[in-house]
Amino acid sequence: MHNRRVSAGIVSALGLTQIIGYGTLYYSFSILAPSIAGDLGLSLAQVFGVFSLSLFIGGLSATYIGQQMDRIGAATIMSVGSALAALTLALCAWSPSVAIFAIAIILLEVSSGMVQYQAAFAALVEHDPKSASQSITYLTLIGGFASTIFWPISTTLLDVLSWREIFLVFAALHLILCMPLHFWIRSVGKKAADHTLGTRETVIGAILPHTRRRAMVIVSCAFALLGFTLAAILAHMVPMLGSIGLGTAAVVIGALFGPAQVLSRLINMVFGKSLSPPALAVLSAILIVVGILILLITGDWPPGAVAFAICLGLGSGINSIAQGSLPLYLFGSDGYGAITGKMAAARLAVGAGAPFVFAAAMENIGLSMSLAANAVLGAISIAGFVAVAVSCRQPATVTA
Repeated sequence: MHNRRVSAGIVSALGLTQIIGYGTLYYSFSILAPSIAGDLGLSLAQVFGVFSLSLFIGGLSATYIGQQMDRIGAATIMSVGSALAALTLALCAWSPSVAIFAIAIILLEVSSGMVQYQAAFAALVEHDPKSASQSITYLTLIGGFASTIFWPISTTLLDVLSWREIFLVFAALHLILCMPLHFWIRSVGKKAADHTLGTRETVIGAILPHTRRRAMVIVSCAFALLGFTLAAILAHMVPMLGSIGLGTAAVVIGALFGPAQVLSRLINMVFGKSLSPPALAVLSAILIVVGILILLITGDWPPGAVAFAICLGLGSGINSIAQGSLPLYLFGSDGYGAITGKMAAARLAVGAGAPFVFAAAMENIGLSMSLAANAVLGAISIAGFVAVAVSCRQPATVTA
């Protein structure tokens, strides 16, 4: 009972830090970007170009961060990451030139990899590998409210503060709330390790050792392609829906994505116990591809656009769960940080260029062909997840 309360406390604490982490380091940027561009004398496209570059470099750092999580503990990395996030947000707020701002944003995305889902999932696996998949579902359900909370917060703060002052407020949140919570999770983990004297349950992966490398490449590619598909559309979702003739309804329809994302996690939490992580990964990819095909077929028909936004949200919500639970299911809990780090590096590096590639594709080959090409990439990811799923055995739990 005590262990269950501690686990619930850790999930709740991580839920709060994920809302703050994603809200301040990712979702708020689209709201603050016009003010940043005006202040620094840049175009909006240049500001987003800096952001995309920072996402790419941040993605490349994920492999090293994952290795360090295995070496010194995910909660330790998250504690350091909170301090780095606060420092780099303050550096952004101070930045007197474009060059310093660009460096600060790049460092900000490195800190993101230390405090967001990749690290939080690893912390849950460290605490209790056996129940980690269920805890990941609970965590993504809470974290799904980050955009819902921080888009309006950022918009409201802009009425009374400058973007630089808002970044200082965000820095304070990381320093005053996130860092102590991550440090508490670290201390709980240390006490548990001392209490068990090195004896803990370990999840043995479902992939046979001789197919491990091949499976890792396939799964990494599948997540990267699906991440590209999703990032490309999300970056252009509202203007894209407006351009096909939906007008002001595009904003309302686009807003359905967030609630659908949370709903998928809630449905999975209540009814998804019978679905294995490989099945979740396949389902997430199918929902995203089906959503794209619905928009491709129905065009400016509003019910079709609504179905598109809902399918995309459902698929994205399940995909977040699969990113944490599938590597644990396939490869086990040993070396989980390094494995998910490599996967995150591939997914983030590929996804960073998605908005620009999709924009160029729409300009040169048109929206319909761009959506069709995106659907093909999603279909390849479905095939990858299915190929890995059929080669699985039942994972085991042992005491080590």
